[in-house]
Amino acid sequence: MAKLLMIQGTSSNCGKSLLVTALCRIAKQRGIKVAPFKAQNMSLQSFVTEDGGEIALAQAIQAEAAGIVPLIHMNPILLKPAGQQGTQVVVHGKLYKTLKLNDFYWEKKKLWDAVKISLDYLTKEYELLIIEGAGSPAEINLIENDIVNMAVADYLKAPVLIVGDIDRGGVFASIYGTVKLLEEYDHLIKGFIINKFRGYIDILSPGIKKLEEMIKKPCVGVIPYIHETGIADEDGISLRLSNSFILKSDAAVKIVVLKLRYISNFSDFEPLRFEPDVELVYSLRKEDLINADIIIIPGSKNTFEDLTLLKQLKIDEILKELAKNKVEIIGICGGFQMLGEKLIDPYMVESSFFDLCMTEGRCHKEINGIGLLPVKTVFYPDKITTQVEGYLCSEPLIKITGYEIHKGISYGPMRLFKIKRKSTGQILFDGIVCENVWGTYIHGLFENDSLRRWLINRHRIKKGLNPIEYTFSWKKLKESFLDSISEIVEKHINMDKIWEIAGI
Repeated sequence: MAKLLMIQGTSSNCGKSLLVTALCRIAKQRGIKVAPFKAQNMSLQSFVTEDGGEIALAQAIQAEAAGIVPLIHMNPILLKPAGQQGTQVVVHGKLYKTLKLNDFYWEKKKLWDAVKISLDYLTKEYELLIIEGAGSPAEINLIENDIVNMAVADYLKAPVLIVGDIDRGGVFASIYGTVKLLEEYDHLIKGFIINKFRGYIDILSPGIKKLEEMIKKPCVGVIPYIHETGIADEDGISLRLSNSFILKSDAAVKIVVLKLRYISNFSDFEPLRFEPDVELVYSLRKEDLINADIIIIPGSKNTFEDLTLLKQLKIDEILKELAKNKVEIIGICGGFQMLGEKLIDPYMVESSFFDLCMTEGRCHKEINGIGLLPVKTVFYPDKITTQVEGYLCSEPLIKITGYEIHKGISYGPMRLFKIKRKSTGQILFDGIVCENVWGTYIHGLFENDSLRRWLINRHRIKKGLNPIEYTFSWKKLKESFLDSISEIVEKHINMDKIWEIAGI
């Protein structure tokens, strides 16, 4: 049976995911067969496993840090907010159903059973299981229905470390309050960690000593604020989706990603952020759009509502005008669907408040697309989730890998990529290109170094600049970030104490 360690936090975004990622890498470097686990994750950042299951991207990254293949058991329940429809619930990699908030109580037993199945599997397969909690375990109004925090720790009898975020203020109070509100589980809580510290440790030390005395738990580390983790953010709105990060005003190519209300899998664009000759902005401002070389419509968890928003803001009209001026416009997944002529939802999969239409005697909902690509999309209840590999049809030497996550099926002259779906072995064409407008269902496309450079170099040449053959390997850059994070964490926490707590 696996040794255990659980990381819980005083709040969301306090650094639980980062710490689990770092500890997985540290354990791997020590030669320990380690795996990450998070019972339930709410995120619009998802990943597809080799067998076609959908899990949160955070657990896929943690698995990568551990040097293992991501599995559906590492995140048995994934919640994906879908606006007025409710929340999509993915269980063991497959869509279970869409639930409203009040429905979760009635589903608790089934969801908890799924969690236990995954825990039982992982604890038998690995030497160490590093478990991540969700939000705060001290939400006393929710503890009765908990299946992700202390319920997991209690089921496994796993030791727990509490992480507090000092950057948001009140870290001593939040750690103290969390521990005191969890007195029933006091025997499982073995210590605390302070994260995102800026300043001199000598100034902090008296407070740490006093807190240790008050809660009778040791501080096992103070981790400094890490400005660049290189890891895609899990939460929907973050610095990645704002204009507050430093812009490269002298960059040769400006790329604008539309900041949709229900944007999903915006990790697709992380590799572009590190290109030296690219300025990447998330925006809906007309000023940014008209100055862009490339505009990308990303994936959406609610394509109908986000398309309606673009129309309300007249962005669809702006895109049509910019397309005439040879601005390159790209749609990824939901963005691809929006660029088409029509989106049809006969089973009410995506739509929730649009006018009813009649076709062939059947009542359904539909909405006109932006109309820049000759494609119509029909939404079906079943979701396509698969890894893919293939090549760019116009440049067969440009190989690509990625993954699909979508319910809609688009009909039109598909000929952009030739791909193989790994989960089924099916070979088909994906995507459509019309002059300077193109769309595809493939996520992770820009992680392919040759395709990313092909895209950027076409705009360098257009501006009279020489193309750059190579800048960096995204795979190697990700590995360097994982190593860097683990080095920082290992330096600033008591790893001997961590291993002692975990029983290693």
